[in-house]
Amino acid sequence: MKKVKLGRTGLEITPLGFGTSALGDMPGTYGYAVEEGVAFKTLHAIFDGPSNVIDASRNYGMGRSEARMGRVIRERGGLPEGFVVSTKLDRDMETGRFDGDQVRRSAEESLEALGLDRFQILHLHDPEHARDLSEITRAGGALDTLMRLKEEGLVEATGLAMGRVDMMAPLLRDWPFDIALNHNRYTLLNRASKPVFEDARARGMAVFNAAPYAGGVLAKGSGAMQKITYQDADEAAMAPVHRIESLCADHGVALGAAALQFSLRAALVDCTVIGVTKPTRVQQTLDWVAAEIPETLWEALAALPYDAEDPEANRVIDPS
Repeated sequence: MKKVKLGRTGLEITPLGFGTSALGDMPGTYGYAVEEGVAFKTLHAIFDGPSNVIDASRNYGMGRSEARMGRVIRERGGLPEGFVVSTKLDRDMETGRFDGDQVRRSAEESLEALGLDRFQILHLHDPEHARDLSEITRAGGALDTLMRLKEEGLVEATGLAMGRVDMMAPLLRDWPFDIALNHNRYTLLNRASKPVFEDARARGMAVFNAAPYAGGVLAKGSGAMQKITYQDADEAAMAPVHRIESLCADHGVALGAAALQFSLRAALVDCTVIGVTKPTRVQQTLDWVAAEIPETLWEALAALPYDAEDPEANRVIDPS
């Protein structure tokens, strides 16, 4: 895959990255488990492939995602040459605490789990779910500490990874992040993050778009999944999915290929992050990247209405 320079940093990334949240075994979020051996095989398939970005978080699977990734990195004798690990600082999941001390603790736990001595990309993750935003933004708080880690040479690129765009926008304006990462809000169904992505790009930041399948339904299809952004969806909510499915079927294009390439071809997006749960999904993703999609389908999809509201406004988070 062709690599592009990551914003203002010296890193180079492919336009496709793989996410590892489900590989940490999170049935509370995804509705299914991922056995350890399958996760290891999937991680090896990612490292063997042409993409060079792999994304994790300290608290995906309550630490299992990074632990499993770290084991595979050690088995391979270290991080494959040219690979870029993107991971995230997290709040204390019991108390919601997210101050400067928690940032240091989260960073140390990540480095130990991954078996690395520094971070290529380190995001502040989900501040909207912390107990007190002022712990994050005040002097000496989480954001100050993240930026200090970069000054100390422990972090090459800093990012803000979250969902709520109303909270994300002012944080991006007030802090010198290198990357803005948002999930589930720039898809064939939803464009809530578009203004935030535009502003981030105008400020010289790179843009990562995660979860373009809207939690999986735009990959697996409505017949296999009755959820949108990890939440049960009734027939009215599923109607836009059915319209997209119908257009893809008329053009002989896999639904997942259209959903993935929608993000890959977007001028606003530098890297699209896709979650996978088994080795065959890695190859399927690469096949969808290479799939030929006629312009007539893009024109038909562009004519469909889309939602611009927060698709997770009423979601109850289950980190397990």
